[in-house]
Amino acid sequence: MKKFVFSFVLLIFTAFLVKAQDAAQPKPVNSNAPEISFEKTVHDYGTIVQGANGTCNFRFTNTGKEPLILSRPQSSCGCTVPSWPQEPILPGKSDTIKVTYNTNNVGGTR
Repeated sequence: MKKFVFSFVLLIFTAFLVKAQDAAQPKPVNSNAPEISFEKTVHDYGTIVQGANGTCNFRFTNTGKEPLILSRPQSSCGCTVPSWPQEPILPGKSDTIKVTYNTNNVGGTR
């Protein structure tokens, strides 16, 4: 019985060890993939009044080797709305994502 239990434990240990080695293998990276690089990633509006222009442009460049396609950029909250280029951005080319901040509700209630 001891041999059976020892063999079973050894089998389970070996299975976990093999699985851990598979997980440690790095995933292959596509060296030709598109890559986006922003000039800035944060915009500080400072003190802004209700109803003011809340538009900001975030300029980016495709620093990868294949065309970059933006499918659905998202903002971190519902008060900002992004608009982006619909056509692919070729390698080395730049464009902008326009973000509009709704300033109508600045300062809480009206």
